[in-house]
Amino acid sequence: MSSLVSNQKPSSELFVLGAGGHTSVLVDMLRQQEQPITGIISADLAQEDNQLRSVLKGLPQYFSDDDILAFSADSVRLVNGIGAIPKRLTRIKLFNDFKAQGYRFASVISLHAIVSPFAILGEGVQVMPGAIIQAGADIGDNCIINTGSIVEHDCVIEAHSHLAPHATLCGQVHVGEGTFIGAGAVVIQNITIGSEAIIAAGARVHKHVQAGETVI
Repeated sequence: MSSLVSNQKPSSELFVLGAGGHTSVLVDMLRQQEQPITGIISADLAQEDNQLRSVLKGLPQYFSDDDILAFSADSVRLVNGIGAIPKRLTRIKLFNDFKAQGYRFASVISLHAIVSPFAILGEGVQVMPGAIIQAGADIGDNCIINTGSIVEHDCVIEAHSHLAPHATLCGQVHVGEGTFIGAGAVVIQNITIGSEAIIAAGARVHKHVQAGETVI
């Protein structure tokens, strides 16, 4: 299990990568937990017309991912503030690039989420307000369990997958790597969804889904 950003004060510098909507939600969660944030990093911050979101104001700003390289990998933890969008690999690439250089990603869990102590969370997992993760669930690295999503008992979600707001996985669902499950989608029990599949918002999944398949 990865290090968690919850009620414990971090022992290393904490940087959030990104400056968009997903970053703003993560920073809000961290501020509610009174977690010190060393800085936010995004090339967008250097743009003259950039309108800094209010929740990000007052935080030190860095304009290049390379600024992290001034800090040793052992002295910092990173938070991946890039959102997960189907067919866009920016979030995955950022995670893999920094991991290849020895850096670590902190998991961020909302104070208003419910996570069973018998669930397993990988590195860099993000669990948003109102989400529920039940006993026996296994969540892979760099996954997002978004606002109000439900992961029932014994589900497996492989790395880099995203459950959009209010998606529901019933018991013993297996989700392959890099899969996107849209807002309000429901997957019934014992279903297997292959890697890099897309489940559209509001879809009802009653049968297995092949890798790369889109379900509307």
